[in-house]
Amino acid sequence: MNKIALITGGSRGLGRAGAIALAKHGVDVIFTYQSNQLAAQHVVQTIEALGRKAVALACDTRDVESFASFAQTLNEVLTKQFGRDSFDYLLNNAGTGLHGSFEQTTLAELDEMLTIHIKGPFFLSQTLLPMIATGGHIVNVSTGLTRFTFPGSAAYAIAKGAVEVMTRYMAKELAERQIRVNTLAPGAILTDFRQGAIRNSEQAQAGVASVTALGRVGEAEDIGKIVAAMFSDGFTWVTGQRIEASGGMML
Repeated sequence: MNKIALITGGSRGLGRAGAIALAKHGVDVIFTYQSNQLAAQHVVQTIEALGRKAVALACDTRDVESFASFAQTLNEVLTKQFGRDSFDYLLNNAGTGLHGSFEQTTLAELDEMLTIHIKGPFFLSQTLLPMIATGGHIVNVSTGLTRFTFPGSAAYAIAKGAVEVMTRYMAKELAERQIRVNTLAPGAILTDFRQGAIRNSEQAQAGVASVTALGRVGEAEDIGKIVAAMFSDGFTWVTGQRIEASGGMML
């Protein structure tokens, strides 16, 4: 029986890279997108070209009240298209960043970061828990910015710090069902994250490369490979851990 992964925010960036990498390793993929249906369909076609099944479902992970309806839709998709009532892997990836000083960050901005990065993954995982197979694996995406600091990232990093605490508690409490829960913390990556702040600036890329042991900025595909590795049989004895994928940034 093929493994099935559910990825939030899978139509672009790290989620897209993770979906494609998993498909290359024989995993079928269901992923969510917020509004760009065309981009989502391109990812579906790419995965299907690799010989795997793929389904894209609209979901705004900020809207906690919509999760019960999403779970019902997901259950129907699993039953009708995959012949199952469960899935194996959950990647809580969907999210956006915020650049602003601690002094100028507003209540609304901090609330948005907490909603996107904590309330969404917390309650979506809770809602979908009955559909996660015994022995499954949840990966929550954090950031290297919880270990090293750059001015302007306080609210975002604070929310991601909470993600890492959440991971440890989930790992402890879900171990009874042999469900592993880990954190993936990417470093600086060349994507459209924060309006492509790294991707669109040669100066920023040079700065990151200068403080990274492996001497370059990460690519989305680098993180996709890590996602596939974490959802592999080689990771079955790892839970409650923070795995940083930054190329050795700020060592």
